[in-house]
Formats: sequence, structure tokens, C-alpha cells
Amino acid sequence: MLAAAMDTIAERGLDGLTMAGLGRQVGMSSGHLLYYFRTKDELLLQTLEWSEGRLGAERSALLSRPGSARERLDGYVDVYVPDGPRDPHWTLWLEVWNRSQNADDDARARQAAIEGAWHRDLVAILAEGVSRGEFRAVDPDRFATRMRALLDGFSVHVAVGIPGTGREQVLAHVREFIAETLISRP
Repeated sequence: MLAAAMDTIAERGLDGLTMAGLGRQVGMSSGHLLYYFRTKDELLLQTLEWSEGRLGAERSALLSRPGSARERLDGYVDVYVPDGPRDPHWTLWLEVWNRSQNADDDARARQAAIEGAWHRDLVAILAEGVSRGEFRAVDPDRFATRMRALLDGFSVHVAVGIPGTGREQVLAHVREFIAETLISRP
């Protein structure tokens, strides 16, 4: 069901995702889907959790491979930044963030858990780079907070298709930011 929801978002955007349409796709009634998900907000959050699980596995593989911390940081950024306008994963994130204004404590905690996993992985990369002398002596947690804010801002621009902020331009800006603020100078 969650994969079908993600496919619908990719093909038709969030407006194309309805309980009735998803039910037809997976051979269930919309009432049956509501039994499982209660609301469209819950469907979206569970779809995001499923999608994030897949990205989490990709990040774990990235963190465990040999190489420099800088190479892993570049890989992290590559996974983070959307592929382009209407990237389904980012489209879903934007909608969940938008709906979180009215979310209950459980939904907010689940969103925070997703955010926390991204943050912890970035902190680990930064701490490794600092300990190896690849990166300047920064507080990994504080730097990760700032860097994720930068990545989020740029990623929103890519996902909504703001002119001049395509994926390649954003990756170039982030590489420049890393070089100016993080890379150790001999």
C-alpha cells in the first residue's frame, strides 16, 4: 500500500493521492484503508516512514563503506538533496511538514524520529572527520544543525522548482559551503 501511495505521488502528485484511488490500486475499499490509516495524514506519515526506511538503509550503507569522511559527507548530501522538481520523497516531506502544524504529539514524535536519524548520521560523519583531522575542529552537533538547515532550504527550492536552484547548482553551493567552513587548511 505504501509503495503504491509513493508511486501515485510520483506520477500525479499529492492531489492525485486519494483514499478511493489508492484503494482501487491495491484492491481495497477506501473504508478499509481508513480502518488501517484513520486519516490521510496518517497515510502520508506512514508512507514517509516507509520511504525514510529505504533512505535510512542507503545512508547506513554509505556510513559503513571505506573512505574518507569527506567522501561520506558528499554521499550524505547526494542522498539528501532531491533529484529535481516534484521529487516524490520531498513532495511527501513538504506535505507532512505542512500538516504537522495540526499534528498530535505521536505524529510529531514520529517526525522527530525521522529527523533525528538524519541528524545523528550527519553528526557521526562530522565527528569522524574532525577526529581524523579532515575537518576543522567544529562542534559536530551544532554544525550538523546548521548544515541540515542549509540543506533543507536548498532542497525545498529544488523540490518546488525555483529557477536557478536545480540539483546541480545546489550541490555546487553545498560543496563550496563545505570547503569554506569545514575543510581543514594545511
